[in-house]
This record gives sequence, structure tokens and C-alpha cells, in this order.
Amino acid sequence: MATIETKDSAVPPAAAPASHTTAVPLSPPHSSGHEETLPKPSMDAYDINTPPFSPASDTPVLQKEQEDFEGTVHVNNDLPTEKDLSKVEDLLILDAQGKSRPFKELYDASGVAPRQLIIFIRHFFCGNCQEYLRTLASSITPESLLALPTPTSITVIGCGRPELIPMYTEATGCPFPIYAEPTRKLYDHLGMTRTFDLGSKPEYMQTNVLINSVQSVFQGLKTGRKALKGGDFKQVGGEFLFEHGECTWVHRMKTTRGHAEVSEIRQLLGLDDKRPPMRKRWSHGIKMEKQQNRRSMSWGRLRSKSKGAKELEKSGSTTPVEEEDSPNRIVGSGTA
Repeated sequence: MATIETKDSAVPPAAAPASHTTAVPLSPPHSSGHEETLPKPSMDAYDINTPPFSPASDTPVLQKEQEDFEGTVHVNNDLPTEKDLSKVEDLLILDAQGKSRPFKELYDASGVAPRQLIIFIRHFFCGNCQEYLRTLASSITPESLLALPTPTSITVIGCGRPELIPMYTEATGCPFPIYAEPTRKLYDHLGMTRTFDLGSKPEYMQTNVLINSVQSVFQGLKTGRKALKGGDFKQVGGEFLFEHGECTWVHRMKTTRGHAEVSEIRQLLGLDDKRPPMRKRWSHGIKMEKQQNRRSMSWGRLRSKSKGAKELEKSGSTTPVEEEDSPNRIVGSGTA
């Protein structure tokens, strides 16, 4: 009897209608509707086409919006339309400190040169693009661009994370500003594609494929956890020339080594139509040149010291020779 009383007290008659209404969300139709609102794993989970890093919150990563072309299919050098430029002008690019700015500020803003060449490279560990910038930097300087009748600037944009920009600048010796656009939306809206096709060897490539590959691997290993933040390995870029805010010339890469030749860039910008000067074949040519200078100085000092010792030996002097920093100057005194 006691048990019956507890049931009656737990469920009073006045509460019976309320319990009937609360049972509605637990019915099977509403339960299935709740499951449909859950996020789909295919949209949230990373796959092989999603860059392995967190992009900027302002510009989300593409979710398979760009068709994965192979080789040189559907690639042309048509100028982007006004609609295309309107889609990209407010997209953000990042500098080495992670600070953002709209893409349009590179080619249409106060304080910038009236003519801008924007070079889109591949991932930040790509040895082919690094070779391109080394050859470009050895042939074209910022000073020569500003001295043109129409002052010109060059800007480089990669598809990796901005924290890799200092490494990339050091590896290439690039004197031009470098930005990052890890979402690849700029690449997509401006008609650049993705491919692994190597293509034929261009003139700007002055090292072989094996050396480039080894350098890329070592660069990635040296960066540690940043090795997966270089960007999409299949993304290729191109070159876009803007004059007074309008795009007037385009070259899109069809292969991973498909940048416009440096001689073509020089002619386009009005520097000259000659073949660009050859740089050191090895990327560390400057360091080797410094080592050779140090070796030559050491050899000069050695010869000076040997020559001074022989002269003293002939004169019969016992006074030691004092050698200064200059290899051509020897101080000594002899006694009769």
C-alpha cells in the first residue's frame, strides 16, 4: 500500500497533461530529425584535397570547389574578368608576421607602384619555384624596376602558411615582398590549376631535379612540425601584370616548372630583350665565393710570410718579422 501512495505522489493528476506533451520530442520522427541536423563527417573531416593546416578564419579552405585537373588541361592565359577580380580583391593575404591585407592593396592602392607584377608560386618547399626566384633575383633588382619609365614592383605569393616566409626568403635570396595565401581561393578564382606534371626543363632551371628534390626534403626536415604547412603540393601558380589597377597580362603555369621565362619577364617589363645573365649554378654560390676569398687571403699571407723569411735569411737578420692583417704589407727590420 505504501508503494501505491508513492506513485500517486510522484505523478499528480495535474501533471499528467504536461508529461504527455514532454513525451513528443522523444517520438521516433523527431529523433530522426535531430540526427539529420548533425554535421556531415565528409564536410568536416580532412581528406587528401584539404591542406593539412588551419587557415585564416576570414577565408575558409576550399571544399572541393576546384576541379582537380591533371597535366595541362583547361589552362589558358586569358585575362581575368571584372567579375573574377571582384571575387578576389577583398581576399586576405598574410605577411611573415601573420598580418593580413586585402589582395587589391597590392596593385590598386595609394603608395604602390603603378605597375605590379604578382608571381604566384607553388608550396614553400618547391625547389622549382625556388630556382625560379633565384634566377629572377639575379637578373632583376628592385632598383632597376623603380628606374623604369613606369615604376614597377614585383610581389610573390605562396599557398603555404606565413610562418614559412622567412625560411623561403633565406633559401631563395628573394629581394621582393613575399606573402602567403593558404586557402588557395586566389589561385582558384584567377584560373590557376593543380597538377604533378613536371613538364620540360625551362631555361631558368640551373640545377637538376635530384638536387632540387633533396633540398626540398632537407628544408622540410629542418622546419620540424612546419613540414606539412608548406602548402598544397599539386597547386601551381602563374604571373599576373597589373597596370594602374587593371590586369593587362597573364601567364598561368601548366606544369610544376611552367613559370614564364625570366627573359620574357624582362622584355615584358621593358628592361631589355636580351638573355638574362647567368648566375651561379649552385644555389649557395655566394657562400662558396666568400670561402674562396678567405682561402686566397690565407694563401697570400702564407706567401708573404715565406717571402719575408727568405729575405731575412739572405740578409742574415735575426729580428723576427711582424705580420699585419694586410697580406701585402710586411714589417721587419734588419741589422747590419
